[in-house]
Amino acid sequence: MAVISSPEQYVPEDVFVDLRHVVGGNLFLKCEGFNFSGSIKLKSALAMIDAAELTGELGPGRGVVESSSGNMGVALSLICAVRGYRFACVTDIRCTRTSRDIMRALGAEVHIVTEPTPEGGLLGARLNLVRALQQREGLVWLNQYANDSNWLAHYRTTAPGVARAFPSLDVLFVGAGTTGTLMGCTRFFHEHRPETRVVAIDTVGSVNFGGAPGPRHIPGLGTSVKPQILDVSLVDEIVHVDEADAVAASRLLVRHGFLLGGSTGTVLAGALGWLARNELPDDALAVAISPDLGERYVDTVYNDQWVRDTYGARGVAALVRRLSPLLQERPHPVASPDEFLDVRADLVGVSGRSLAPPDPGDGRSRL
Repeated sequence: MAVISSPEQYVPEDVFVDLRHVVGGNLFLKCEGFNFSGSIKLKSALAMIDAAELTGELGPGRGVVESSSGNMGVALSLICAVRGYRFACVTDIRCTRTSRDIMRALGAEVHIVTEPTPEGGLLGARLNLVRALQQREGLVWLNQYANDSNWLAHYRTTAPGVARAFPSLDVLFVGAGTTGTLMGCTRFFHEHRPETRVVAIDTVGSVNFGGAPGPRHIPGLGTSVKPQILDVSLVDEIVHVDEADAVAASRLLVRHGFLLGGSTGTVLAGALGWLARNELPDDALAVAISPDLGERYVDTVYNDQWVRDTYGARGVAALVRRLSPLLQERPHPVASPDEFLDVRADLVGVSGRSLAPPDPGDGRSRL
């Protein structure tokens, strides 16, 4: 039994979903949405606030400003409400309406950027406004993109939680947004479980790993400005996922009752594609980190009209073709290619596309 007096005290590390009945392989989701902020970002937010208080940068009468696509903003809104700090969140038009409303309910000021900068995109514009608010109003910018407390939170909590639950883990799939979770996990496993391969899942259109910038509509993963805390040399492999495939994977999960966020769909699509291309023993174990739950995405990822308006004729047939071998060859293939086709049918008006084959030369691939 958990008895708490403050919401940030409840951060469970032991919630995993066994996906064998969904995908037929030994893939598990570490679910990070079961806390009062609804996402994994509560860990980083708490670590950054604690560090700022410890150094004296943050204290009574001070305020906080941060750039966020949604989840970090909600997490900081919660902590600042508890500790009595003013909080200004700078977000953009991709932030879901639900996330904005939650932040405002918690007492935060929400500034919405609508116009991207030529080189930094919407994130660049957000950072410009953050700097302006910091200087003009004397707010403390935690800067999750450069703050070591961001990745240290996951080095101390998320990664050890996975390692305890799966002592013989073969592969860990981690989404790349600000890369705090990714860097914390890669550092931990490189030091303590080097035999575990850590695969970064990024979205097409993100510049995190040197890709060309492009339009992105699902908040959470990917950036238009490379985070300063990212050390690419620590990442074993990188997979880029198209957003339409992330939508398909999210909708596959919800058909089994798991309403999870768009970032989870991205990580799952990347994980399944990687598993389909790599031959592992039948008893190999893989874990994918699920950053949040899906209620904040019912107006986007789970809304048919939004999907049609956003992706038009781009579709998920390529995902179905790539996942078919995995679903047929695993020891207990409960899900089938037909089930993925059913998911595709949910995306009314969406048709297939072709993808370039992955380049095996540098260990990086694109789904």
